Amino acid sequence: MIKLASALVLVSCAFAQPRSGLVHFDWDKLAAKATEKVDLNLEGPMLEMASKFLSNDKEDEAAVKKLVQGLKGVYVKTFEFDKEGQFSESDLNDIRTQLRGPGWSTMMDMRDHGESVSIYLRSDGKQTLGMAVLAAEPRELTFVQIDGPIDPSTLGSLGGKLGIPKMTFGSTPRPAPAPKPAPRKKND
Repeated sequence: MIKLASALVLVSCAFAQPRSGLVHFDWDKLAAKATEKVDLNLEGPMLEMASKFLSNDKEDEAAVKKLVQGLKGVYVKTFEFDKEGQFSESDLNDIRTQLRGPGWSTMMDMRDHGESVSIYLRSDGKQTLGMAVLAAEPRELTFVQIDGPIDPSTLGSLGGKLGIPKMTFGSTPRPAPAPKPAPRKKND
């Protein structure tokens, strides 16, 4: 009986383990301070069901539908705050530390005037097994994690689909200033 109980405890512990490669953070701590939040967790059958809402007739949606078929999960966390300072650099570093662990590499890291966007890839050396995007502004934080084989160049096509926000990297380009007129020549 003790052996059976021990075996059941070991099996239940194995199933209770968090999935390898997924980022773990106290998202509830941020949600409690947020004025708006998105918490999307699509795995297995839910991800398959969500992809059925995408059309095979529209080229961009068909591409996303094909891409999603090999994924294990899509996770989106977005928090908007009414004032700055609701999350700290320490919070961001807790997330970044996990994304710098074994199997992860930084694809892009951009920081500019209180805003940052980082893209991380998880691979086994042969193929990409997942990716994550961490975007922070003074009053908004977005984290997207895609678990499963994915081509990094397809990240843009997922924006606006399956709850993944469209993201622009860097600031919107400003129009070039109008050229100054040439100085007039004086007539002698």
